[in-house]
Amino acid sequence: MITGLLSTPEYIRASLAHSIVDTRKVITKKLERQEVLHDTTKRFTFILTEQAVRWPLVPPAAMAIQIGHLVSITYLSSVRLGVIPVRGHMPIAPMETFTIYDDVLTTVETTTGVVILRGPRDIAEHLDLFSALEGYALFGEQVREQMSAWSSACRS
Repeated sequence: MITGLLSTPEYIRASLAHSIVDTRKVITKKLERQEVLHDTTKRFTFILTEQAVRWPLVPPAAMAIQIGHLVSITYLSSVRLGVIPVRGHMPIAPMETFTIYDDVLTTVETTTGVVILRGPRDIAEHLDLFSALEGYALFGEQVREQMSAWSSACRS
């Protein structure tokens, strides 16, 4: 799945389909939070897997829009977005979604909630994993071309 910071409203709505919360409020909050991506005083690096980008959570036309949205995000000066394509041998696999905020806070998303990690060893392990995953990801024009092809395939 794609994090709310990078999602279109329809994708967010679909991701909340089985939720018991008021989805309108959650969607609004997630969309408001996306404004942080335009803050040029901050820096973000996102790494997604091809499987996450291409998972058909919404109908094909909406997937084309979602993937196109990801392409547009790659042009933001504060954002570096990479995708790990499915190809060859991949000796490591992230078991869950995690976010490294800084050198004192990392969060790990689970099915039922979020685990907050503040221990130096935990954060160091996630930094190492992130660094390793980054080495397999496509960035810049390469990722734009790849995602544009996937978006086009959704329209076919």
